[in-house]
Amino acid sequence: MITLTESAAKRIANQIAKNDAIALRFGAKESGCSGFAYVMDFARDIEPEDAVFEQYGVRVAVDAKSLPIVSGTQIDYVSEGLNQTFKFSNPKATDECGCGESFAV
Repeated sequence: MITLTESAAKRIANQIAKNDAIALRFGAKESGCSGFAYVMDFARDIEPEDAVFEQYGVRVAVDAKSLPIVSGTQIDYVSEGLNQTFKFSNPKATDECGCGESFAV
């Protein structure tokens, strides 16, 4: 399961509407110094093998390959000084690189 905070859901819903999409596509790819990096994109269709989660009216599609890596992740949208960014809390992450761009499971 993927969970969204209310602030993340509001931001994602706004971006889904702007991008003529039906869902957020969320997953992980091999990358960085720790092994994996989160990937976010907009889905215009849902694939049969996707797992779909919905909160606050926002659908999140996760491909079958990424699901074991990102299952349980909470997506938040936070303000840090003058910047706003998405933050990921993944209980399966055993390590994160110093720059915060990649993680290990």
